[in-house]
Amino acid sequence: MTLTADLFFSFRSPYSYLAIGRYRALGDLYDVDIRLRPVYPLAIRQPDFFERNHPNWLGYTFRDMIRVAQFYDIPFAAPRPDPIVQDMATRKIAEDQPHIFRLTRLGQVAGRRGKGLAFADEASRLIWGGTAGWNEGEHLKEAAQRAGLDWDTILTEAEADHAALDAEIAANQQVLEDAGHWGVPTLVFEGEPFFGQDRIDMVLWRMQQKGLAER
Repeated sequence: MTLTADLFFSFRSPYSYLAIGRYRALGDLYDVDIRLRPVYPLAIRQPDFFERNHPNWLGYTFRDMIRVAQFYDIPFAAPRPDPIVQDMATRKIAEDQPHIFRLTRLGQVAGRRGKGLAFADEASRLIWGGTAGWNEGEHLKEAAQRAGLDWDTILTEAEADHAALDAEIAANQQVLEDAGHWGVPTLVFEGEPFFGQDRIDMVLWRMQQKGLAER
């Protein structure tokens, strides 16, 4: 029996990136359908989040995500450009955001086609894996193709159906909160939330209790 789970994910979250490839590998190895449910990052949902945090939060987060990437041998670099336009000195979020809405809608479109996990993995590797100008040229198109998607089709849908997609993305956030969490990456399996890139082994343990089998 194929198990199912939902992965709540943000394209701006470094920890989402550090988890997505391992969740994709888990889905490739085991008989589980992990559905991507993208959400807008805290910078969009709670623009004052960074201002409210302890001054040490940002520095520690950078140190930790680099350490996690080194531990798992995952390519990692500061995104160029950042999916969120933000002044990191003042932590102020810009009103004009040319990247994150398109990215998140594209992720939702990919999820509609059952390719959300693959697209999120491929696109995140560009954003967080060291590709400068990931938003330019053919980078995202090629990422979509590697995920088994037709770029022109999903781009057209992301632009033409943006209102419905935003409603679906808002619903994703509500489902996440109803499951008992608010942040990403969070995998929800049978109503139980597992928050963080460091819970993947525990997710596997729980799924194996429920009869998870290798493909």
